[in-house]
Amino acid sequence: MDKPIGVFDSGIGGLTVVKELIRLLPCEDLVYFGDTARVPYGVKSRDTIIKFSLENTLFLLQQNVKMIVIACNTSSSLALPVIRRHFKIPIIGVILPGAKEAVYATKNGRVGVIGTRATINSGAYEQEIKRLDNRIKVYSQSCPMFVPIVEEGWVSDEIALRVAQKYLAPLKGKDIDTLILGCTHYPLLKPKIQAIMGKGVRLIDSAQQVAQEVRQVLIQEGLVSKNKKRPTREFFVSDEVAIFANVASRFLGEKLGKVKRAQHV
Repeated sequence: MDKPIGVFDSGIGGLTVVKELIRLLPCEDLVYFGDTARVPYGVKSRDTIIKFSLENTLFLLQQNVKMIVIACNTSSSLALPVIRRHFKIPIIGVILPGAKEAVYATKNGRVGVIGTRATINSGAYEQEIKRLDNRIKVYSQSCPMFVPIVEEGWVSDEIALRVAQKYLAPLKGKDIDTLILGCTHYPLLKPKIQAIMGKGVRLIDSAQQVAQEVRQVLIQEGLVSKNKKRPTREFFVSDEVAIFANVASRFLGEKLGKVKRAQHV
């Protein structure tokens, strides 16, 4: 089916998922929406997060998408069940794929999770991990400053390292061998996080697992694109276009064309 896949996130973090979708499904059209006017989501209330997530879903449905990927851990942890109740098209979140990969990866049964305050407080990762294997011990840490650091483009700055050291210190003593990057912004800080945690800790970036799940659902539902021409990729944001376009083109390694300002909020 030659309709696009819709992807939304609170900001630029969801581009980690877009990058994997492009790699795994190069023939699929994509529409991305980054809610940059209202980022970060992780410090907001459950009701506000659900409201924003429903509005983002409606915006993507107006773009005639065939599937929606919620490339935001905060929205996935709090709003996914509500969104699935309201809409009939396939909707995929990022929590379950990341939890599955962590359960598969851990050798000592000690898994760390970092995420926004709302994601960590929801307990979503711990619930999924325990459902898959209740012997695993889960240690969680909220890292609220990581999203603003990534959105500002400060991932290589000294401030990123200092903040990461402070947030990750409690996990260093827990003997974890696996760490879930429970926010799609966090893979952009991967070198800093890996350096602090050490080579013995496997970092789980759910973007790859999400792309695999999208592929499986497309096949199951008969929605795989028959597109033989160059696929279209549209990018929308709810605030300043230039900053997003600059960061996104550098991250994806390709020029985006025109990034449009969405008027849905």
